[in-house]
Amino acid sequence: MKKTSRQINLLDVSKIEHKSIRSDKVKTTDINILLNRVRHTKKNEFKKKITYLFLLFLVVGFAGIFSSV
Repeated sequence: MKKTSRQINLLDVSKIEHKSIRSDKVKTTDINILLNRVRHTKKNEFKKKITYLFLLFLVVGFAGIFSSV
Protein backbone atom coordinates (compact mmCIF):
# COMPACT_ATOMS: atom_id res chain seq x y z
CA MET A 1 0.00 0.00 0.00
CA LYS A 2 1.36 3.42 -0.93
CA LYS A 3 1.33 6.41 1.33
CA THR A 4 -0.88 9.09 -0.13
CA SER A 5 0.25 11.91 2.10
CA ARG A 6 3.83 12.73 2.89
CA GLN A 7 4.92 14.83 5.80
CA ILE A 8 7.50 17.47 5.01
CA ASN A 9 9.73 18.71 7.75
CA LEU A 10 10.72 22.25 6.75
CA LEU A 11 13.47 22.40 9.35
CA ASP A 12 15.26 19.26 8.13
CA VAL A 13 15.93 19.69 4.43
CA SER A 14 18.89 17.85 3.02
CA LYS A 15 21.39 19.34 0.59
CA ILE A 16 20.38 16.81 -2.05
CA GLU A 17 16.88 18.23 -2.12
CA HIS A 18 18.31 21.74 -2.50
CA LYS A 19 20.43 20.66 -5.46
CA SER A 20 17.47 19.04 -7.20
CA ILE A 21 15.36 22.15 -6.70
CA ARG A 22 18.17 24.38 -7.98
CA SER A 23 18.76 22.20 -11.03
CA ASP A 24 15.06 22.32 -11.91
CA LYS A 25 15.17 26.12 -12.02
CA VAL A 26 18.02 26.26 -14.54
CA LYS A 27 16.72 27.27 -17.95
CA THR A 28 18.30 26.10 -21.16
CA THR A 29 17.74 27.52 -24.62
CA ASP A 30 18.41 25.90 -27.95
CA ILE A 31 20.96 27.97 -29.90
CA ASN A 32 19.27 27.13 -33.21
CA ILE A 33 16.06 28.78 -32.04
CA LEU A 34 17.98 31.93 -31.16
CA LEU A 35 19.85 31.96 -34.46
CA ASN A 36 16.64 31.47 -36.42
CA ARG A 37 15.03 34.34 -34.53
CA VAL A 38 17.97 36.61 -35.41
CA ARG A 39 17.79 35.61 -39.08
CA HIS A 40 14.06 36.19 -39.14
CA THR A 41 14.46 39.62 -37.51
CA LYS A 42 17.17 40.66 -39.99
CA LYS A 43 15.02 39.50 -42.90
CA ASN A 44 12.04 41.53 -41.64
CA GLU A 45 14.20 44.63 -41.09
CA PHE A 46 15.60 44.32 -44.63
CA LYS A 47 12.07 44.09 -46.06
CA LYS A 48 11.03 47.18 -44.09
CA LYS A 49 14.05 49.13 -45.37
CA ILE A 50 13.30 48.16 -48.97
CA THR A 51 9.65 49.18 -48.55
CA TYR A 52 10.56 52.56 -47.03
CA LEU A 53 13.11 53.26 -49.79
CA PHE A 54 10.57 52.35 -52.47
CA LEU A 55 7.97 54.64 -50.92
CA LEU A 56 10.53 57.45 -50.60
CA PHE A 57 11.52 57.17 -54.28
CA LEU A 58 7.85 57.02 -55.25
CA VAL A 59 7.04 60.21 -53.31
CA VAL A 60 10.11 62.01 -54.66
CA GLY A 61 9.23 60.87 -58.20
CA PHE A 62 5.63 62.10 -57.92
CA ALA A 63 6.83 65.40 -56.45
CA GLY A 64 9.26 65.79 -59.39
CA ILE A 65 6.60 64.96 -61.95
CA PHE A 66 3.99 67.32 -60.47
CA SER A 67 6.49 70.14 -59.97
CA SER A 68 7.57 69.97 -63.62
CA VAL A 69 3.98 70.08 -64.92
